Amino acid sequence: MVLKGANIQGEIVSPELAEIGPLGTGWFGRNATIVVAAGSLDLRQRFFKRCLDTAIAVVAVTLLAPLFLLVAIAIRLDSSGPILFVQDRVGRGNRLFGIYKFRSMRVDRSDHAGNRSASRDDDRITRVGRFIRATSIDELPQIFNILKGEMSFVGPRPHALGSLAGDLLFWEVDERYWHRHVCKPGLTGLAQVRGYRGATHQRSDLTNRLQADLEYVSGWTIFRDVSIILATLRVVVHRNAY
Repeated sequence: MVLKGANIQGEIVSPELAEIGPLGTGWFGRNATIVVAAGSLDLRQRFFKRCLDTAIAVVAVTLLAPLFLLVAIAIRLDSSGPILFVQDRVGRGNRLFGIYKFRSMRVDRSDHAGNRSASRDDDRITRVGRFIRATSIDELPQIFNILKGEMSFVGPRPHALGSLAGDLLFWEVDERYWHRHVCKPGLTGLAQVRGYRGATHQRSDLTNRLQADLEYVSGWTIFRDVSIILATLRVVVHRNAY
């Protein structure tokens, strides 16, 4: 009570609360509560986010159609197999969906389970695949996932169920991993604009991304989405994109 009138910030250290990952405090009637889950965006927020996604996606598909055609022809000429690579990823509410990517690997060496992260000298990657991965062009078909409502332009990046950080599955590294699926996965996200992308060879490679994802889902605003989209333009070509 003394601290409340002392013009300073006072906090109580409670190790027990750390285990449940509190997001803040709230009220239920006259009772103080500890917020442990924020849930998905409310109806109004989802409406504005969906409008932003749809507007950008329609414009992007129209402008990028010639590039899509050129990339499709290059892939077909470079190696045999389909133009698109479709892989099951974990989306909102832990539901699986098929994510679209331009195929960048040889068909007989593709990793549908996601157990093996791509490396800088990966022998699975084709000549065209190396270019479109380095420039993030391989991710552009996910615009159609956005139009279908399976993804958003901004959100936590969707992962395959078999993705590993070191020798552990993602959710074995940190049990908070599932919390990031409270909203739609994104084509880009807060973790990506902070430079956390590429292979996850160590546990810290996942932890840094997870912390950014949880920060995003607990503090969403439409202006933050716009700022992340603009910031993504600076990291389209990245040292960890291979």
